Amino acid sequence: MASSGYAPDNTYFVESDEPIQRMNMRDAAKMIARNKQEMIANELSRLACDEYLEDIMQHMRHMEDETLPDANLIDMQREIQWFMRPYLIDFLIEAHAAFSLLPETLFLTVNLLDRYCSKRVVYKQHYQLVGCAALLIAAKYGDKKERVPQINELNNMCCGLYDAGMFTQMEMHVLNTLDWNIGHPTVDFFTQLVVAEERDSREVEHMAAYICEIALYHRDFVSTKPSVMARASLALARAILGKPEVNDGEWDHVDNVTLLTLSQHLHQPSVTLARKYSSHYYSKVSSKLADFLAQQAAIARRGVPPSPPSEPAHSGKPSDVYSTPHKGLGAVPGVADGYMTPPITPDGTCFGHNPAMIKDYQVPPRRPVTPTPQPSHASSYQQVQPQAQHMAGSSYFDGTTSQMSY
Repeated sequence: MASSGYAPDNTYFVESDEPIQRMNMRDAAKMIARNKQEMIANELSRLACDEYLEDIMQHMRHMEDETLPDANLIDMQREIQWFMRPYLIDFLIEAHAAFSLLPETLFLTVNLLDRYCSKRVVYKQHYQLVGCAALLIAAKYGDKKERVPQINELNNMCCGLYDAGMFTQMEMHVLNTLDWNIGHPTVDFFTQLVVAEERDSREVEHMAAYICEIALYHRDFVSTKPSVMARASLALARAILGKPEVNDGEWDHVDNVTLLTLSQHLHQPSVTLARKYSSHYYSKVSSKLADFLAQQAAIARRGVPPSPPSEPAHSGKPSDVYSTPHKGLGAVPGVADGYMTPPITPDGTCFGHNPAMIKDYQVPPRRPVTPTPQPSHASSYQQVQPQAQHMAGSSYFDGTTSQMSY
């Protein structure tokens, strides 16, 4: 054996890291190649964006006009009322945060919800189901595949109020109602463009996002263009944070009105939303907004006399109530402006008691339920008022497959 000329292989039974090292080297090579491809693609995208920027922006503005909901049509809903909206938006914001979805997914969700409600009659016990279907569609459209909510997860968040198949049926019904026209340039898209152009700080960006999400709760902004909302929210955010004002030359009367209306809805924001933006990740902008409003309230109190005069004619000096920096940002504290969020959720099938609306189905306590409609229920619902007939259309699921009607 000694004359065989081969040295004994003492490493035959010893584990070696060589295959792992070779695999790591291959992975590193792939990663370097992938990074080079991304750099080349980003540079090509930048060049193409610079060349076609005008065409892109023209297309986006056309899309925002085509996909803008009409609040006046939502006013004609027989059961859905605006006081119900804050509770549904709270639910959608919590679900959006639970699945770590992209910011634009939330705004697209609310856009799909409002567009559907402006085209179809919705029963109040199905309002939350429509919101869930809109969230599913928006997540599938623009978010990462692994973050798209599962139906059973959404159903658990709804306390098991709906059958699993009803989510899929509602999702298809929303898509068919909107003619599969899902794309919508959200306010987040326009905000990112302005932030990149004006080099705004992350703090300003977070404050603007907070203001835009406050706007989701109110009817006043349902039909506001996202581009207008982005400019107004950023201007208001800069004023609140004491940042210098930006004059981009595009400011007009609509922007001024939107800015003033936004400033009147900053008082008493949703507790759910304020908690979301109180973290370090969002620069604690909810606390900074609360401090700003408290400071403005103190300034307003100093400018108001202790007791109102019996004859307002002899006031020699006007009180300094609107003393905030720019563009009419001030609002009188303590005045209930706009649509305020009720302090508690009322009892009822979904959001409140209304015997005229719930006479055709049973009313369980505090939670929306989707019961199987009786044949007489669907037929009686056909007798809608003349001004709402154009909304109904073919707005009923097949009773043999869906167990619900719209």
